[in-house]
Amino acid sequence: MNRRYALYCVLTCAILGASFTVSRSIVDYPVLTGQAVRYALAALALFALASRRPKLRPSLRELARLALVAATGLVTFNVLLLFALRHAEPAVIGTIVGVSPLLLALLGPLQERRRPAPRLLAAAGVVVGGAALVEGFGDADGAGLAAAVGVLCCEAAFSLLAAPLLPRLGPVRVSAWSTALAVPMLLLLLPLGTERPRLPDAAEAAALVFLGLVLTVVAFVCWYTGVAGLGVDRAGLFVALVPVFALVTTAVVDRQAPSLPKVAGVLLVGAGLALAAARVKQDACNAPPSSSAPVASPASPGNSASLSDCTTGASTSAAPT
Repeated sequence: MNRRYALYCVLTCAILGASFTVSRSIVDYPVLTGQAVRYALAALALFALASRRPKLRPSLRELARLALVAATGLVTFNVLLLFALRHAEPAVIGTIVGVSPLLLALLGPLQERRRPAPRLLAAAGVVVGGAALVEGFGDADGAGLAAAVGVLCCEAAFSLLAAPLLPRLGPVRVSAWSTALAVPMLLLLLPLGTERPRLPDAAEAAALVFLGLVLTVVAFVCWYTGVAGLGVDRAGLFVALVPVFALVTTAVVDRQAPSLPKVAGVLLVGAGLALAAARVKQDACNAPPSSSAPVASPASPGNSASLSDCTTGASTSAAPT
């Protein structure tokens, strides 16, 4: 597993896991309005970054896929999360969404028309179990469970739908267009709800700026860079680190030692990632360069192995874009 791209994924999860202290500052701010402001700030910053690169616009087909990324991974994700929190405890939602590493390990290769790697599936199962121990469990009704499953699907769609766009558009452009497209979608939902938009106070404004420029710009670009380099299946394993970093941040900020089951969960997550990082020659042969990897990228574990080193049955077909 390429260390550079793994570090991008770890950094993303560290930002997400530690961001709860900032999110506390906007708990009373209208949610859809706050998300619209957050993504608008992020889009402005991301397009500024994109302007320093060679000019490249998405095609109509790519634009439609970017709209799907925004509609599922950004907009519907937040709507379903709000609904789920009214019907389920946060731990239940976190545990269900924590299944995403296993879902991405399964669907990522299938999207690229190759077989899922058994070792990665096993590693995903281990990190999912560890994340569940870290998150804990709680109460939920049927509607809350259904909404949490929807949040899980949106979480997976954020990576799966974007992956084929990364080779041509790159992480910055994909992030810029998806956040920009999410803003009008969120604004269109405002009349359907009960929240009333208002100006943020100083603390809320500072939190929204942080969420827009750090949690969105930095985290999105780092995550998509990791996905481009490692592939969806391998990058998805690192999602299990989000509750781990949240647990560490909670322990530091609230000065509360984690329980033994949570510590065991952290160790399980580490064991799963170690299993995924173990270099197995057969896996390198069976995993062709990811469709989401940039041209000439050394990220794919299959790039270092020649076809002559692979055993019969290894997939050599190009992945669709």
